[in-house]
Parts: sequence; structure tokens; C-alpha cells
Amino acid sequence: MALCCPSRASLLTGKAGHNTNVTDVKGPYGGYDKFVAEGFNDRYLPVWLQDAGYSTWYIGKLFNSHNPQNYNKPFPAAWNGSDFLLDPYQYSYFSPMFQRNEDAPVLHNGSYVTDLLAEKSFGFLDDAVTAGKPFFLTMAPIAPHSQVDTNLTTLLSSTSAPQPKPEHANLFLDAKVPRAPNFNPEFASLSSGASWVKTLPRLNATQVENNDKWHRSRLQSLQSVDSMVDQLFLRLEQHGIIDNTYVFFTSDNGYHIGHHRMAPGKTCGYEEDTNVPLIVRGPGVPAGARFKSPTSMTDLAPTFVKIAGKQPQVDFDGVAIPLTEVAMKTNTRHEHVNIEFWRLSQPGEGGVRNTTQVANTYKSLRIVSTDYSFYYSVWCTNEHELYDMTSDPYQLNNVFKDGFNSNSSSNIVVRGTSVPVSRLASRLDGLLMVLKSCSGISCRDPWGTLDPTGRITSLLAALSPEYDKFFNGEIPRISFDECKAGYLVEFEGPQYTTAYQLRPRDGQDPDWAINV
Repeated sequence: MALCCPSRASLLTGKAGHNTNVTDVKGPYGGYDKFVAEGFNDRYLPVWLQDAGYSTWYIGKLFNSHNPQNYNKPFPAAWNGSDFLLDPYQYSYFSPMFQRNEDAPVLHNGSYVTDLLAEKSFGFLDDAVTAGKPFFLTMAPIAPHSQVDTNLTTLLSSTSAPQPKPEHANLFLDAKVPRAPNFNPEFASLSSGASWVKTLPRLNATQVENNDKWHRSRLQSLQSVDSMVDQLFLRLEQHGIIDNTYVFFTSDNGYHIGHHRMAPGKTCGYEEDTNVPLIVRGPGVPAGARFKSPTSMTDLAPTFVKIAGKQPQVDFDGVAIPLTEVAMKTNTRHEHVNIEFWRLSQPGEGGVRNTTQVANTYKSLRIVSTDYSFYYSVWCTNEHELYDMTSDPYQLNNVFKDGFNSNSSSNIVVRGTSVPVSRLASRLDGLLMVLKSCSGISCRDPWGTLDPTGRITSLLAALSPEYDKFFNGEIPRISFDECKAGYLVEFEGPQYTTAYQLRPRDGQDPDWAINV
């Protein structure tokens, strides 16, 4: 999910958003209170790691709406040491509020948030090493997030560009948002977008310049994070544990600035918002190797639990990420990433120009393999998008058009073979039909849910014409009954599909469909 709080809930639980039901940054659908109300404070990552003999430490942002009123109702469980950033000062670069262990919150006026976070982190690192146990340490800076100022009387917030340290404020003065093909494209050159995105006007020259300034501020604010990472590795070397420590570097969501004509922000399913870095260093991880199998936030908790030597939770929606060269070469991971979102929002942070709320609720799917790469989405308006990411990586040509119409002449090349778009779309819709309400094994192996016979193990196998009847009418299509700001099942359309079984050789179809 391309939003911080829901993404963090998935990272800490190994569960998709529709299973955490933490889908926003504040109530009633998200925030710290929602995480606690859903019962996760005693069944999430630090609990499992402590059960495995690890000490656990956390510094920085945990969740949104974690504040001076609820920080101890209850305290986040299972941390040996913690120093959390609290709202409404969570995104205040020069006056952050931290809450350490079970102490009262402290407002640090005049202290730069990233430097203070680094100092606290390295103190916890020393404590963890001194304790002599294996440890798990999270450092969660806010940069390059926007500066957010909240009026404590009205509780209204205003957003401005990230604030760098003064010594970094004059860096990258010529930097501009990379002018990718999907940066502020002309209407005449695109057939992309759905819902509110497709009707956005082009950014004018002033808005483009504001976007470039916003981009420069983000780069400048990241210099302190870069320094913090450098200091971390120096300290790991000084402690003599660098060769026996895994380090994971990632982000909770991506960001668009001018892409698809959008003001700076996130919350969309497009590549800029959802394809985030994942860089890993540690024992057995081959230096410089690039592993292209898709992963998501739901895979991180299973990965950490595996490193700690514990069996995965049976209800994990994700699976451990291969980290060694042998594991990468013998990988049989799935090829899908489930992307989902619920919100009525005002898209855009820098130079906001969208003043009315829009229906920004959708189900999306990314399929990545060595043979093909696709993005498919269904909006709550029941509009569809389908992009061939191999030939159209910037998502400018929505090939869905005639959709599931088998009489359409539209085709797409998959592994050197021309395939009707209707056939491809029907398979992607069927796969996403499982993923939109999956749990546990059905999230990890959705093709197995669709086909218990085991013959369909990938999109390529599913594209066989023998499955046309199954995918074209024998299973429900994804649809929404109404656009809602949260995960309300009664408005989510069909929730369950049917499973394929082999037909008799004589061609007679018995009552073969079973509910899953």
C-alpha cells in the first residue's frame, strides 16, 4: 500500500492491508489506535523475535496518530528499548517529539530530527551489543517526508517541503525531477490513467518549477540520512560485528512528482508510488547481485523470522525472501505483488491543486517474471487499467480498452506469442480476484487456489486456451458496489471465486466448480 501507516502494519505483521484492516494514517481506518484495536500489539514482529531469543530496539516513526494521548494506551509491546517519534510533531524537522521507553514524551525544540534519531540509535546499538544477545534494531527516519505543521487548537495541518540542515540547503541547486516520459505528459500522447487521474490538466510552468524545488528539498533532506547510514556501518565495524549482521534498507512507500500530471504525493498504484528500494547486506548475501523476483512489505516479517531461526506464522500472507546465491538461483517464488488502497483523498502535497476529494480506492496487481511484466488495476469506479510494463514501463498506454471482449482484435505479445488482450485481462482479473480477499496460503499461492489440480502455477500456464471457459464466465469478475474510504467488505463486490478442476475426457461438464 502506497501509504506509510498501512505499509508499516504489513511490514510488522506479514499481512496484507485487507487482513490488518489498517488502511489509513488516522482513525477510523488507520493509525496506532487501529493497529492496537485489531489485536496486533501482542502478535507482531518484535514478539516473535523476542521468542527467538533476540533483543529488540526501535527508534523513530512507528505509526501515524501515535501521540501524547495514546502512547501508553498501551505502550507498543516487546521492545527492549524504544524511542518513538510522536504526532503531531512526527514530521517536524527542527522540533520533533520523542517518547523513550515508558518515559513521558519530550519535545526537542531546535534539534534536527535525523541527527537526534541517529544519536539515539547508536546509543541503543551500544546497549544491544553490550547485552551479548542477537538483536534486531530499526532506525526509522522521516526524511524525505514533507514538513507537516499542526495547529494544536484547530488540529488543522499544513504541508511544506522537507527541511534540510542548513549546511545542506545549497546542494543540488540545478537538480530537477527526471523528465521521464510520464512526467507531465501531453493529453495527445497518452491513453493512461483512470478515475480522477485521467482528467488532470497538465502542470503549468510555475507548478513544474515548484515540483523541481520540492524535489531538491527532498534530496537535501536525505543527506543527513546518508550520513546516518554511513555512521551505522562505521559503528558495526568498530563493534566487530559487521560480518555477522544483516542490514535491510527500504522505504514504506514511493512518491510521484509530476508523473501522470500529479502534484507531489503518493497513494496511487503506479510504479513511482509502489516500487521502492530493497537493499540487503549480510552473511551469505552475494555482493552486487540483483534479484528481480517481486517482493512486498508482507515478505519482510517472514524473512526476519526465518533469519532468527523460527518457523513462519501459519497466517503469514508473505514468504521469506531468498538471500543467498543458491537460494536466488533455485528460487520458485511467486511472480505477483498485490497492491490495494482505500481512501477518499485530496491527492498532492507540494503545490496542491486538487481541492475536492476523489475516489482513490482500487485493487491492483503487478506481475513480474523473466518473460513478461504487467500492471493491472480495477478502481472502485469499476474502471480498468492494463499496462505492458516491458514495452510501456512508464504506464502511458492503457491496453485494456475493449477489456474482456473476446471478439476484440487487440493483442499483446507474451513470450514471443501474440495473445488476445481479453485473454490476458481475464487471467489477471481472476488472479487478483483471489488476492483481493486472500489470507495465508491463498495469498502465498493464489494460482493454487484457482487451480487445485496444480497445473496452473504461473500466468504463462494460465494463458493456455483450454482455460478460456473457466476464466471467461465461470468465475466472478472484480467489481465494487460503492467507493469507500476504508475496507468495508459489504461494498467490495464478490469476495470468493471458484476453483478449476479437470473436465472429463468426453467433454461433458459435470458440476465441477467448488467454492473456495
